[in-house]
Amino acid sequence: MSDPQSAEGRQTLGDVGEFGVINALRSRLTGSPLLDVGPGDDAAVLRVPDGRVVVTTDTLIDRVHFRTDWAGPYDIGRRAAATSLADISAMGATATGLLVALSAPATQELDWTMKLAQGISDEADLVGAAVVGGDLTRAPTVAVTVTAMGDLAGRSPVLRSGARPYDIVAIAGRLGWAEAGLAVLARGFNSPRALVNAYRHPEPPYDRGPAAAQAGATAMADVSDGLLGDLSHIARASGVVAHLESDLFEVADPLAAVAAAYGTDPMIWILTGGQDHALVATFDRGQPLPEGFYAVGHIEPQDESKASDRVLVDGAVFSAGPGYRHF
Repeated sequence: MSDPQSAEGRQTLGDVGEFGVINALRSRLTGSPLLDVGPGDDAAVLRVPDGRVVVTTDTLIDRVHFRTDWAGPYDIGRRAAATSLADISAMGATATGLLVALSAPATQELDWTMKLAQGISDEADLVGAAVVGGDLTRAPTVAVTVTAMGDLAGRSPVLRSGARPYDIVAIAGRLGWAEAGLAVLARGFNSPRALVNAYRHPEPPYDRGPAAAQAGATAMADVSDGLLGDLSHIARASGVVAHLESDLFEVADPLAAVAAAYGTDPMIWILTGGQDHALVATFDRGQPLPEGFYAVGHIEPQDESKASDRVLVDGAVFSAGPGYRHF
C-alpha cells in the first residue's frame, strides 16, 4: 500500500469524500444493452434474457491475495474482475454484470482507486459485461469484492457433479504461469515478463466455458486453487476418480527455464497453481473436444472397497499437495 501520508497535491479518498469518489468512479464505467438502470439509485436493474441468473462473488484483500508492491492498481482491478468472471464461464454462462464493493483507508489515493476501477471495467468489457453498481466503505486495508452475474442462454448449467466414468479430462487456458510469476516476484525479480504479467493480470479463456457447454461438457470448474484441488471437487461431487497423465501437459519454455533456475519441478506450478483461471472440464470420450481444450487424463469409477484419493497423477498421489487453501 502507498505511504499513509499522500504526496502533496494528491487527493485521497478522505479529501474527496464518499459521494465525490462514487461520482468519479461512475464516470469510468461503461454500460451494457442489458442494463436498464445503472449506478446512482438504490439498486441497478439488469435484464435477464434466460430467466435465470448465474451469480458468484469473490473478495481480494491486500497482502492476502495481492501486494501493491508487486502489481499496480489497474492490474489488481483486472485480477479482481477476472476471479469472478472466470466462475461464470465455468458454469457455461456468459457474464452480464458486476457489482463491486471497495473497502479502503481514507488515506488511499483517489488516483489509485480510479486506476483500480478502470482495470475492473476493462476486464468486464472483454466479455461484454457492465459494472452496474457496488459499495464504498472505509477500512484499515484495501479489499475488493466483485459479484458477477451471468446468463446461460437457455442452456443447462455445467455442474461439478456430472463427470462420468471414462470421460476425458480436458483443460482450456494456461496452467502454472501465474504461479511461476509469483515465484519470480517473491525472489525480488521482474522477469521473465511473460510470467510476471500472467500473475499480475490473468487471461482466463472466458469464451471456452459457453463453448464447452454447447459441446456437451459433463462437468466443469474454474481452476482458481490449483488443478489438483479443483479437479478433486469435480471427482468428489461426481463420485469418481480422475487420472491425470503428466506427459500430456505442455511445459512452456518460460516455465521450464525458471523451474530449472530455481531447482524445482514445473509440474508443481502446473498442477497446484490456480491464479491463471484455466478451465478444467470433462467430456464424453466419443465426442471431439471443443476448440481450445486439450486432453490431460480420464475419469474412472470410484472403488468403494478401498479408500482412494480423488485425483491421481501417473497412477499415484502427487507429492506436492493439492493446491491453495485459505485455512
